[in-house]
Amino acid sequence: MTKKQAAKAVIFLAGFIFILITVTYIIRTNGDVKDRFVGFYAEKDNTIDAIMVGSSPVYPFYSAPKLYGEQGIAAYPLSTNNQRPKAIKYLLKEAQKTQDPSLFIIELRMFTMPDEEWEDTMVFTRGVTDNLKYSWNRVQAINALVSDKSERYTYYFDIFKYHSNWKTMVMPSQLACWRYEKAHPLKGLEIKYGVGPTERVDLSGVTQAQEPAAEQVEVLYDLLSWIEDSGKDALFLVSPYVMEEADKKQYNYIIPIIEEAGYRVLDLNDHVEEMGLDFGTDFYDYGSHVNALGEAKCTAFLGDYLDRNYDLPDRRGQAGYESWDSAWALYQEAQAQAEASCLDDIANENWAPEVID
Repeated sequence: MTKKQAAKAVIFLAGFIFILITVTYIIRTNGDVKDRFVGFYAEKDNTIDAIMVGSSPVYPFYSAPKLYGEQGIAAYPLSTNNQRPKAIKYLLKEAQKTQDPSLFIIELRMFTMPDEEWEDTMVFTRGVTDNLKYSWNRVQAINALVSDKSERYTYYFDIFKYHSNWKTMVMPSQLACWRYEKAHPLKGLEIKYGVGPTERVDLSGVTQAQEPAAEQVEVLYDLLSWIEDSGKDALFLVSPYVMEEADKKQYNYIIPIIEEAGYRVLDLNDHVEEMGLDFGTDFYDYGSHVNALGEAKCTAFLGDYLDRNYDLPDRRGQAGYESWDSAWALYQEAQAQAEASCLDDIANENWAPEVID
């Protein structure tokens, strides 16, 4: 092969790979998770000071625009539904490619659930892997999350999964994702409507400890070691919910491990009265996830806690944070509408439909 032929082959291969990646990014299924991740990738480099990771208690519980508007904290959620703890390290690695956060905020709920319950649930694994840009870190995440080696190629090249999703190729909102970068107007927040009343279960008297699934403990120790090596600080959260006694016992096992490693744990279930959180009005799904009313209370409490315990900069008014000012303004308008809707539902006892598993 001549040098000219070799050069043509290299150019062809580079063009093919570019087209493959671009088309893949566009035809990945559109939705809230994709919007959240392309929004993160669209953020200006080195402008985010806290990365929030974890499953579905993250993105509706803690409002990045509110944290910014009230404390000046620039935080962003890399959260997916039923996010397996194995994914956390890879998401934090991904975040550090473009950002230099001083704080990792990690939600703990999924550590109480055996990994095998979710390992074969493709949709939740793909919620992580199919929303990362192509990279070696993404390959490592797939290898960690997909035990069936014969299936990994469909994750490495997720166009195999979405090849029939060609309708997105004519959607302007998805064509804009050709680099997997598209600004999220609310910085990853998902404001929830609806009210599903429930009653709080007070487990403060439960002091026994129960070891979670061995694999989750192993993942936790590995994560703590990696965080220490990274030189970053971390805050671990337990978001408020109707908790079972077994969950409480597992937190009683997990929390001392984290604290002994030198990191704080904030269990918001211990501060329900202080927050003014009302289980009869502030959840949309009967005790698992908060609506807009609960989100405002949880975010306010978290913001005050971060202010008291961490030296995060106040970014308000700084150059480069104009999109955060816009997000704060949009949030206030959207939040007011959602809260009014929830209050109207409460007044009329218009309760959300219960989902039966």
